[in-house]
Amino acid sequence: MSFSTDPLYIQGAAHHGIWITDVALVTALGDNLAETWAGLEAGRSGIFPQPHLSGAWGEAEGAAILSIPQPAQGSRLVPLLERLLDMIPPAPPDTALVTATTKGGVDLLTRPSPEERGHWEASLPESLPRQVAMRQCLAHGGVNISAACASSTIALGRAAGRIASGRAEAVLVVCLDLLSTFVLAGFSALKALSTTGPCRPFDVERRGLSLGEGAAAMLLMSPSRARHEGRGCRGRILGWGAASDAHHLTAPLRDGGGLVSAVSLALRKAALPAAAVDAICAHGTGTRYNDAMELAAFERIFGNRRLPLGSVKGAIGHTLGAAGGIEGVLGLKALWERTLPPTCGCRQPEGWAVGRVATSSQSLAGEILLSTNSGFGGINAALLLGRGECGP
Repeated sequence: MSFSTDPLYIQGAAHHGIWITDVALVTALGDNLAETWAGLEAGRSGIFPQPHLSGAWGEAEGAAILSIPQPAQGSRLVPLLERLLDMIPPAPPDTALVTATTKGGVDLLTRPSPEERGHWEASLPESLPRQVAMRQCLAHGGVNISAACASSTIALGRAAGRIASGRAEAVLVVCLDLLSTFVLAGFSALKALSTTGPCRPFDVERRGLSLGEGAAAMLLMSPSRARHEGRGCRGRILGWGAASDAHHLTAPLRDGGGLVSAVSLALRKAALPAAAVDAICAHGTGTRYNDAMELAAFERIFGNRRLPLGSVKGAIGHTLGAAGGIEGVLGLKALWERTLPPTCGCRQPEGWAVGRVATSSQSLAGEILLSTNSGFGGINAALLLGRGECGP
């Protein structure tokens, strides 16, 4: 792959960054950003027993959005998408589109009859761009990114790259994934699920991840187009990077080499040193290998610096392909509020997390936050987010 021509790797993203003009999200903690943020700040977790999703793996736990019911026909993905798009202002008709989902309407696999499954084709991952384009009255369809748990981080990087390269002036990024028996069964087979309550990111007693569901949307624009449209800057994407460690089908490279490469690419694109990063919103799944890999990578990049580090997955669960988008929106909110929310579930941090991860809010005095996500197949992705002129 040529870093000089692929939109994901375009350098010189504008030293002022790509503007994020509008954001929206839905999580198990709330139907919007304000509710979700209040829950995070209060240290609440949206991870609870989900009896209807229990199976051979025992009683299931997860972070479900209770306000999104199962429709009589079709997937819960549809009402979740509708709720998300209701919160984002209309985009200009020439806006490009990038979506991200790993499984789409995976809940249809458990619908017993054709009548209940409805128009199941509308819930396939590749149909998501078409649905969003129609709903938003966009002139062109888009592309869906399905790159495991780094899907929406890569989608945001690709969107920023299109603007930085001059291929688009505005790009809408929409990401969502569902909590389902299919995904629960898969992670249970890998023995990756926490069986002792909600996950505990970066804690010495961590025992596995907790799954969740959610959705997020971001509208990205070049600064000149945003000003022309009369839209404010709620935050900026300064740099982005993706790299594969090509180590194992599910396990990450122990020394964090792939994540180090992704973060290094993001820093290079932003023309910033590692010392410019003021806080980290980590992937932080609460699994033994992911957390250890991330801490090893961060130590290689930042050395002994005492910068705030956190994960939201103990509060909203691991939202799979939507994780990077949701965490990106929350990262912008953290920069604006100048505070990093508590890491729910981490009572006794281990290793490099000691003195950096906290169960209470941490002050965030700077302007730049690093958001990272990693996934199966050795994929790693990173975003450098900058504080905006107005809050999300």
